[in-house]
Amino acid sequence: MVKSRNYLALRNHHGESVINGNWAIDRPGIYTAAGTTVTYRRPNEISSKAGESIIAKGPTSEVLYVYVIYQQPRPSVHYEYIVPRDNVFSIQPIPNSEIQPLGEALSSQLGVYTENGQGYILPDGENFVNGVHTNQFLPEQAAPTTEPYELYPWEERRERQTVYNWKHAGMTECSATCGKGIRFLIFICVERITHEQVSENLCDVAMRPTPEEDTCNSQPCPAFWDVGEWSECSKTCGPGIQHRQVLCRQAYSNQTTTVHPHRCHHLEMPETTSTCQLKICSEWQIHTDWTSCSVPCGVGQRTRDIKCVDNLGDVVDDEECNLNLKPEDSENCDAGPCARSWFLTEWSERCSAECGNGTQTRGVVCLMNHISSLPLEGCGNEKPMESKPCNFGPCNEKVEWFTGPWDQCSTECGNGTKSRSVVCLKRSNSSFMVVEPSECSHLEKPPTENNCYLKKCGAKWFTTEWSACSKPCEGGYRVREVRCLADDMTQSGSCDPFLMPEDREECNFHQCIPEIDENCKDMYFNCNVVVQARLCVYSYYKTACCASCTNTNRRGVSVRR
Repeated sequence: MVKSRNYLALRNHHGESVINGNWAIDRPGIYTAAGTTVTYRRPNEISSKAGESIIAKGPTSEVLYVYVIYQQPRPSVHYEYIVPRDNVFSIQPIPNSEIQPLGEALSSQLGVYTENGQGYILPDGENFVNGVHTNQFLPEQAAPTTEPYELYPWEERRERQTVYNWKHAGMTECSATCGKGIRFLIFICVERITHEQVSENLCDVAMRPTPEEDTCNSQPCPAFWDVGEWSECSKTCGPGIQHRQVLCRQAYSNQTTTVHPHRCHHLEMPETTSTCQLKICSEWQIHTDWTSCSVPCGVGQRTRDIKCVDNLGDVVDDEECNLNLKPEDSENCDAGPCARSWFLTEWSERCSAECGNGTQTRGVVCLMNHISSLPLEGCGNEKPMESKPCNFGPCNEKVEWFTGPWDQCSTECGNGTKSRSVVCLKRSNSSFMVVEPSECSHLEKPPTENNCYLKKCGAKWFTTEWSACSKPCEGGYRVREVRCLADDMTQSGSCDPFLMPEDREECNFHQCIPEIDENCKDMYFNCNVVVQARLCVYSYYKTACCASCTNTNRRGVSVRR
């Protein structure tokens, strides 16, 4: 009922395929089976949604089976059939006035009989089958073209048989030029004496001989290429490919069957594939401008709307456009620098040289900081030192153009440097003496430094510098930010929490030194006696011995009365 990937199929009672069988889909057309013609229709227009149909004109001479080549759920098949009724020959009565007494032999010869006083005339009994004239069973192309059959009074019928009769005048053309056809005898009405052809109405239609069927042109027809209809284009737009089925077929005995392709070798095989293009493909169009950056500072993303538009200006699915040519709908954006701080690791415990001068290193990276209470605006140009000199004592002198062993790597992990001693030795008998390097200048001097890499550092703790102390004296605190960073300097959670550096500590424990009042002086030389006598609580002595009493208060000496 609707277009789908299912196909109707037809077989006879022997299991032989008539339409769509033997692993092949036939092209629409007219086929012969069960004594009738079968019309197979299958719309092929892309825009059409109609299904396919099989219609047999009938009547059928054998059982036919209808199948569905099932490839898609819910095939939705509608069918109907017609059961024929028995054909009953209508016998016309003869008026009683025309009935004459007849002998039994003449009545049998002319087919005259009476029933309930009414007389009837029938054609020859041999030309009737169950009350139906044999002419009614002839194929359409062989049926005689006569006027409607009428029954005549027996006197008139006897006169017609005496003057006119039927004469054999040849055969019809063969129904097929090859592959077995049929033909029939032709009879004409002639005058009995002159044999001149006259109108068929003058002869007794009931006495006309039954045409006999004869086979003709039984030689096989030449094989031919049967070309099916093109499939839908593989692309809804732009260049695509379409296919069709090409079969070698041969007709015989009013049936067309598929044969081996070598029987069609004398013919050029039609193409089975072809290029196609239904319409020009749609194109990409930019519908909106870039959005604002996704972050207020630093690197973020911005987007825009890209649509696929067909040649009529309508928005269609993205698959209608070439996805390889789609413009970018997102990109990175830089919203400017954010507040940052320098993050540092601890100095490495090892010196790059086991003896003599070497270097110690640490990690330094500038990252955003999230401590809003600290007045940090950026890392600035004064980057903290990543290395510093170290010396664990002088090295012992070695011998000749001589390379000592490599020192330890300057870092416990990650990229570092290592060094070694290279000296010019002068051998004297069994002893060696160090000489100036210039004496070995004609020789290639081995390198004294090289890169080294022990292992990946993994996650490590990084800290910022300490902030300023919250109080200048009598105990305050200062803070710093601590982060765990991986080798690629991204945030990590793999650091040992027990080794996490402190992010807050106390500071400035010393006493605050008050401002010195120049007017606060001792007016007497023996103010120490006033302090000892605990007289500073009195305003007179506190003013007269201001300096002594003030120092006593700073030391926490309490004077009570």
